[in-house]
Amino acid sequence: MNIEHPTSNVQRPTKENRTVIQAYDLEQRLLEFASRIIHLVESLPKNRAGNHIAGQLLRSGTSALPNHGEAQAAESVDDFIHKLKLGLKELRESFRWLRLIQYSGLIKPATRVQPLSNETDELIRIFVASVKTAEKRKLAVGARRLTVEKSVRVQS
Repeated sequence: MNIEHPTSNVQRPTKENRTVIQAYDLEQRLLEFASRIIHLVESLPKNRAGNHIAGQLLRSGTSALPNHGEAQAAESVDDFIHKLKLGLKELRESFRWLRLIQYSGLIKPATRVQPLSNETDELIRIFVASVKTAEKRKLAVGARRLTVEKSVRVQS
């Protein structure tokens, strides 16, 4: 069974702006994120440390996009959660590589990396929330099945 699992992120109105509800397509956001990672990697110095970090960040920073695509085409709820967790793991790794780039001064000024670090943090939060929601729904479905099974046994 191949089930599409939408993972759009909707920005809810805040106290500052109650009237605007703007939908964000998470896939588009991940595409833009991966593109920004590629551009950052290309600006790292071409030395041993820069090359090592570039390879690691390129791998982890671009993998959340295809992992999200895999999650959308998951064959089960467990598979969906697993794929989201893979994307989350890669985003967390990317966040740490970005922190190392800032701390080590490989890109100057280090503040150039901050917007990308902020976006990574936001994507991590979105993935964490998605995993929690999927796990809660899985538990709710399991609880409903258990209730139905008990009522069928009682009636028998």
